Amino acid sequence: MASTKESTFVPTPVVPLPPPYEATAYPTERLRRRVRVRRWLSPRTLLSLVITICVFWLCIASRPVLRVFAGVTDKQFANALEQCQARHRFPSKPDPVSRTQNSRWAAEYGQKQRIILKNATLFDGGSFTNYAVDVTFSKGLIESVEKSGNGSHPEGAVLYNLHGRYVTPGLVDMHSHHMVHSWPATEMTSDSAEVHPDTKAVTGQMRVIDALKAYDYGTVVIASGGVTTSLIIPGSANLIGGEGAPVKNALYSGANAEPIVEEVLLERGIPQHERRRYMKMALGENPKRAWGYSRLGNAWHLREHFQKAKGVMQSQDEYCAGLDVANKGTLQFKGNFLAENGKFPFDLELESIVALLRGQVSLHNHNYEPQDLETMIRISEEFGYKISGFHHAIEAWQVPGLLKERVPNITIATFAEFSLYKHESYWPSLYAGHVLDRNGIKVAYKSDHVESFTNAKYLLSQAAVAHAFHLPAEKALQAVTSVPAAAIEQDHRVGYCKTGYDADIVVWDDHPLNRGATPLQVFIDGIPQLNDALVKKSTGSSWVQPSAAGAPPRVKPQVKYEPSEKTRVGTCQTMTGANGNLVISGISRVFFQDFPQLAFKKSVAETGSLQMILEDGKVVCAGTLGVCRDSRAKIESTEGYGSLQLTNGHVVPGMSALTNALGAREIAMDPNTGDGSASGQNIANPDSVMYAKHAALLDGKNFARARLGGITRAITAPVTDGPAFVAGVSVEILTSGKKSLLHGGIVQEDVALHVALGDAAINDEGTGSNGIRKLRKMLSDGLGKNNQTVYGRVATGRLPLLVHADNKYEIEQLIWIKKDYPQTNLVIVGAMEAPFVANDLSTAGIPVILTQDRGAPTSFRTRDGFVGPPLTRSIASYLKQAGVKFGLALLELSMPSDYKIHDLLPEAGWTAKYAGLSDSEAVDLVTSNIEEILDLNKRNRDIVVYEGNPLYYGATVAITLAANDETGRLEVVGCFPRDNELVITTDSV
Repeated sequence: MASTKESTFVPTPVVPLPPPYEATAYPTERLRRRVRVRRWLSPRTLLSLVITICVFWLCIASRPVLRVFAGVTDKQFANALEQCQARHRFPSKPDPVSRTQNSRWAAEYGQKQRIILKNATLFDGGSFTNYAVDVTFSKGLIESVEKSGNGSHPEGAVLYNLHGRYVTPGLVDMHSHHMVHSWPATEMTSDSAEVHPDTKAVTGQMRVIDALKAYDYGTVVIASGGVTTSLIIPGSANLIGGEGAPVKNALYSGANAEPIVEEVLLERGIPQHERRRYMKMALGENPKRAWGYSRLGNAWHLREHFQKAKGVMQSQDEYCAGLDVANKGTLQFKGNFLAENGKFPFDLELESIVALLRGQVSLHNHNYEPQDLETMIRISEEFGYKISGFHHAIEAWQVPGLLKERVPNITIATFAEFSLYKHESYWPSLYAGHVLDRNGIKVAYKSDHVESFTNAKYLLSQAAVAHAFHLPAEKALQAVTSVPAAAIEQDHRVGYCKTGYDADIVVWDDHPLNRGATPLQVFIDGIPQLNDALVKKSTGSSWVQPSAAGAPPRVKPQVKYEPSEKTRVGTCQTMTGANGNLVISGISRVFFQDFPQLAFKKSVAETGSLQMILEDGKVVCAGTLGVCRDSRAKIESTEGYGSLQLTNGHVVPGMSALTNALGAREIAMDPNTGDGSASGQNIANPDSVMYAKHAALLDGKNFARARLGGITRAITAPVTDGPAFVAGVSVEILTSGKKSLLHGGIVQEDVALHVALGDAAINDEGTGSNGIRKLRKMLSDGLGKNNQTVYGRVATGRLPLLVHADNKYEIEQLIWIKKDYPQTNLVIVGAMEAPFVANDLSTAGIPVILTQDRGAPTSFRTRDGFVGPPLTRSIASYLKQAGVKFGLALLELSMPSDYKIHDLLPEAGWTAKYAGLSDSEAVDLVTSNIEEILDLNKRNRDIVVYEGNPLYYGATVAITLAANDETGRLEVVGCFPRDNELVITTDSV
């Protein structure tokens, strides 16, 4: 225990520090004795004596003063000259062929042996080679890329035969926030932006290098997707966010294998003055929301700051002009200049912006809408700085002429499909990459990592989607390799697989633009990043062994079929006006199970040259040409029948999608575009529960994407802003846009009660345990005092209970609840950590709607989540192995937007690829399995006819046939739908 007696404190004398001068300002004072002046000296004599002594003293002291003054002048003048010369200094950019060393390589921890990848199918950053190649690299640098077949190889090299597998350069992501916002995330590890009243909206002096976390597990996940280089930049809350830094996604890559920031930097081993600099700026909704300025205010504050920086720059230039003159003069002239002008004008807060004005900092700007693009272009022209990239820029496709004319070398770093989540992303086009490229604008795709839906691991899938929507294949791959490398001025090192480039190389298990292409090995600086045993366990493949069938399959990625407007209009008019009498030919595959409209009741899953015939809205034949020829002979005449000829037709049941907000909110971040926010429901009060049927919308841009993907029916719960314990009761609606609320637009009024554990329960109920307690009490009351309410229906299994849970312990609590309330039709949604308890789920008979088969451990609660191949097995593979009934949904609690709903079938195909499911089972994941799990009312099936295989990107919906639940008759409700096409309901007019 500390003594209560006060201690005596003796303060230490404060010795003032010398001023921060670079040389002593004055000579050291000399001590001298007092001289007693005799009283008999007269004042005149005394004055003469003092003058004499002073003159004598000055004569003695003048020589050291001159020496010191000369030293001060020389050093200060040299410093000033160096600062003036630095105004015009730029990093060098060597010709890659001349490079002999990777600056990140070191003998003690770099690549040890020369490696040769033989028989590779190479995309080199610019184009595909039309022959197999051998890629040789040593000490982290590519030495050669040569045509395969040369039998001689350097002695001691390690050879790997790729058997024709696809190889690309390491992918380059020019917009990411990992390492400043790590996975799993906590509030204390988020440093993506400096948002503070002291610094306000302009923080150009900030540097992400001061916040990088060289231990971020997200980096490992990202690298496993083939992304080897990332530009880490600040967030977009501020008008000027600060300086970014490029990193290699290889943790613990230094001599001591420690989490050291310098070790992850792309420019490790390069002098500071040779390193490139990147500035992040933003306009639009984000800074407006963070600081309350209007767009007028945002522009003014930018101009104000640039004007200050311009003033500093002009002062520097004037100072340096005078310094240049003084440098030609005498020592005294130099000294006079320094005495009159002082040091080089410098402002630490404005230094980065001054460097930007001088062209020494590369500018990357967060913009979405054309008005904000134009404002930034206008300000850049006013102050004379260059813009290297517009990021996000979802609506840039509308103004390619403006971009080409005003900023011809710009790179648009955008998303392939992420959009519709806020107003400034509400006018997108899935063809944006194609439109921009066709107009000569460079396109890059980037992640904006750190949310699960912007997971940088899947950067390549954006290129695949862009290609499906008509961006040429080589341009799509350039968009994630060489184009972003050039935009960040590192295309002399990364973005290519050519001689002289860093040995950042990815070996893929499929054509890189096919859905689900996954790395089998990733090299960063010549060092393999993936464990081959884990890769083989998770993918079933190994990069060092040929596939079971020999060479990997050569399935060319699909591109969407786009009929001419004349063909589209003519076909659609014919099909719609045929009164349900249709002949569809050129079908390669049919996926039907227990299809009630078929004349024969057996299931059909045939392949070959098939045909489907409908008469009066009834399917009378779906089979081979011979079978249907016999059926057709029974029809007296096919005159007036609508005819559709396909080349690779696929027929699939219409999908029932569990959605984020379809029909409840149009723009995810704006509650006013729908039913507002359903937050505030109290699980203790059944009367507080909200019903989506009371505010259903039946058309919008998300609906257009649903139709584009063949989604015919959607299940949507009320939407809450932020995690909420109780969301409410969902509704099933049609997506065609052809029915009103009063005339069949609602299929099933009440589908399920939706609740969520984890952060949602903690936010609403204080603790997760309190959430579980209240969930149990809700079921208990449902069997007792509340048995006549919605809770009674849930407790007795008449209405499914959908609980969103990812954490394994939360899932175990739900299994426990199921044991205690066996009547409850409990369904788990999410289930990222389900593999830990898959057998228990199977035993308890609890089905799962999987939303995170490609998991992302974004939060501390999901830190053990399975991230999928090539690091772990997929979640779906464990569920299948355990015998758990499961379906698939594209659902995000944190982002109530259905921008990706058109990818539901390709997503099912991706899931099937690594879960060992057949194509038919993949289709079931989003059709019959969902219907069975949610106990949807039995009904006639819808039919969607595709041109192309819908389990891959690039298939086109040709015809959508919706079943009338009253008559069972199939009606044409969609024909070659477009990504932005709305449908006006007129049946009730």
